[in-house]
Amino acid sequence: MILLFDIGNTNTHLGLANDRHVIKQADVPTEAWLNGGVKDLLLKFAGRQTVEGAALCSVVPATTPLVLKAVWQLWKVDPLELTPKTLRGVGIDYPKPKTIGPDRLANAVAARHHFGAPSVVVDFGTAVTFDVVNGAGNYIGGIIAPGLAAMTDYLHEKTALLPRIQIREISSAIGKSTEQAMLIGAVQGYRGLIRGLLAELRRELKTRRLPVIATGGYAKLIASKLPEISAVRADLTLEGLRLIWQAHGSRNSRVSNLKPKTRNSKLRTNESH
Repeated sequence: MILLFDIGNTNTHLGLANDRHVIKQADVPTEAWLNGGVKDLLLKFAGRQTVEGAALCSVVPATTPLVLKAVWQLWKVDPLELTPKTLRGVGIDYPKPKTIGPDRLANAVAARHHFGAPSVVVDFGTAVTFDVVNGAGNYIGGIIAPGLAAMTDYLHEKTALLPRIQIREISSAIGKSTEQAMLIGAVQGYRGLIRGLLAELRRELKTRRLPVIATGGYAKLIASKLPEISAVRADLTLEGLRLIWQAHGSRNSRVSNLKPKTRNSKLRTNESH
């Protein structure tokens, strides 16, 4: 089995995968890596499965070495860290590849593999990000906009009378209360934002066929009444990591950069996918 880590600012998304797909997912708070309480959670998550490899992408650099160390200590596995240099499955046509969030690269890989090129990923996280793979199969850039929760929280925090709301669907286009009015502006207005940006992307890419894959916390809600979105894949980032790890098929994942003196023929012989 392969352990997968998508390390975000709020949560670390865990995945357990075989050579075909992600079979299990869970979330742990990213800050939990700092207090040393994650190892027990990892052992419980993996259960009795034999962990043969691991891959991670991280937008929290301070947390990355803690994950590397924990995985080595528990399973003597050296995770493959996704960077522009380790990327497989898409090319990069972008001025400064190191500035691309690695989770966005993982999304692009999964989108191209499962939906072809060109394609677009819309990730509904703290921010909503659009990631574009062109017809040649290259990551060429994207769009970043405020996340749905970030917008509604901002309204609550910066005004005296607007409440904090729990985001959900509302059928009317006319709010009969402050909460309803905010929900309409948030949910239906957000769909208008997504629709408009996708239309611009379709024009710029000069294509009529443009698969759009949604992922992230509010993907299912927003996609439910947005026909421009082709599919919702909650596991898209983890699936991209799985594909990239698989593309490094000859990599000896039990050989660790953390413990270079442990490199020996016995370890290499025992490694298999």
